[in-house]
Amino acid sequence: MKAKGSAPRVPSQARPILALGTCLWVLRLLTAAGLAVDAYVHADLAANYDAVAKTISQGDLFRIEAGAAALAALLVVLFGTRPLVWGCALLVAAAGVAAVLLYRYVDVGSVGPLPNMYEPGWYPEKTVSAVAEAAAMVTASAGVLLARRLRTNSRESGAVPALIGTRSK
Repeated sequence: MKAKGSAPRVPSQARPILALGTCLWVLRLLTAAGLAVDAYVHADLAANYDAVAKTISQGDLFRIEAGAAALAALLVVLFGTRPLVWGCALLVAAAGVAAVLLYRYVDVGSVGPLPNMYEPGWYPEKTVSAVAEAAAMVTASAGVLLARRLRTNSRESGAVPALIGTRSK
């Protein structure tokens, strides 16, 4: 007999799926936060780098990064049960980390339409952006794996398809 005021019992096959779904939500929020910080910093700094130009200015590249990071953050929040969305977030975050580290430690020079973006120093905004991108990269990697596992588990058990945004067969 159920005690008054107790929560309904969750079938045992659905518990792992609910636990994965909860973990995925935490990852969604952490990844979106990292990408949002990345987007804000790049959008805020873009005007400072408009003078660094060849065909495309570094400010334009910062705006593109800001837009890509903002879109990835939004997609992760809205459609974070899809591994492809996590892959996009991972790609945006990894590209940001790669770019900041490359242009911090290597004087690549101008490449094609890209200007020489070598900047050997660290300053607070650059550091915040790099840390946020690295954190988003780690959480997005975990998100890819959990989203795949959640989809596999839910398809095998047929449990709670509405929770993860898939159709039951």
